[in-house]
Amino acid sequence: MVKGTTKAPGRYEIRLAGEGGQGLILAGVILAEAAAIYDGKNAAQTQSYGPEARGGASKSEVVISEGEIDYPKVIEADLLLAMSQEACDKYYHNLKRDGILIVDSVNVSRVPTSKAYRVPITRLAEEATGRRLVANVVSLGVIVGLTGIVSRQAIEAAVSARAPRGTKELNLRALEAGFRAAEELKAQVTG
Repeated sequence: MVKGTTKAPGRYEIRLAGEGGQGLILAGVILAEAAAIYDGKNAAQTQSYGPEARGGASKSEVVISEGEIDYPKVIEADLLLAMSQEACDKYYHNLKRDGILIVDSVNVSRVPTSKAYRVPITRLAEEATGRRLVANVVSLGVIVGLTGIVSRQAIEAAVSARAPRGTKELNLRALEAGFRAAEELKAQVTG
């Protein structure tokens, strides 16, 4: 807990962590825009990455709230997406006790809890689009599909708005692959 900061009710904190080049900072921007622009919520997005940039540590944080956001960084994550083993090892300790851990099972083999969602995010990106590069968008589909933190329409609109020219359909296929994975995970939990 950051000194002098209390977590406001309705505040949802998300940390997207992995390596530079995985597109997690862009994913954070897209998620924050989905919340603020398309769903009318308050959102703050912050980021940091190692000096190596590509291949170094990278994280993006998104705080979404119905009310005012007085502190823009994650205090204690409600959700952690770990796209690398280093990210999982480094940030798991800051996940709420009942928080959601989603790991890319392609890149994360040691998972500190049996309650984690193990999703082959990178493989799903390749299968859906032929490109690993859109794993970040697949992860957004998984996150939104599992949590409903923003509406499906909002994340689709935000992905469409941020997709580089000529890649909108590719990115929407990646998002859909993430939604399908989330539905399969929810069916396993309830089934």
